[in-house]
Amino acid sequence: MGFVKEFKEFAIKGNVMDLAVGVIIGGAFGKIIDSVVNDLVMPVVAAIIGKPDFSNLYIVLRGEVPNGLALADARKVEGAAIFAYGSFITVAINFLLLALVIFLMVKGINSLKRKEEAKAVAPAPTTEEVLLTEIRDLLKNK
Repeated sequence: MGFVKEFKEFAIKGNVMDLAVGVIIGGAFGKIIDSVVNDLVMPVVAAIIGKPDFSNLYIVLRGEVPNGLALADARKVEGAAIFAYGSFITVAINFLLLALVIFLMVKGINSLKRKEEAKAVAPAPTTEEVLLTEIRDLLKNK
């Protein structure tokens, strides 16, 4: 019975719920980044270097694979050892873009926090300022 109670306390804690929400949003955000990479960035990169698709870039390490064969078909060739580096390039670009977007988000949030902290911590008036304010108020009343 103690195990169930401990697990319930653990699962209900705010940090666990925040983490769960973060994982769910992160999964959806990852799909957005995949779309940005595959639909926006990769066509530009492919246009620059002349390759239509990184996912089909590979090197045959062993075996007889006809030139120009798609990666999926090259993997079906019996006895062939394929070094598929194109998929890695795509995943690495995805990671770099995701890291960049997260960095920009954290930087923006930190900037907003600093502005809020600066507003919240207004310096207390000095004794001179207090005296001058009192004198001003007394002169207004006359």
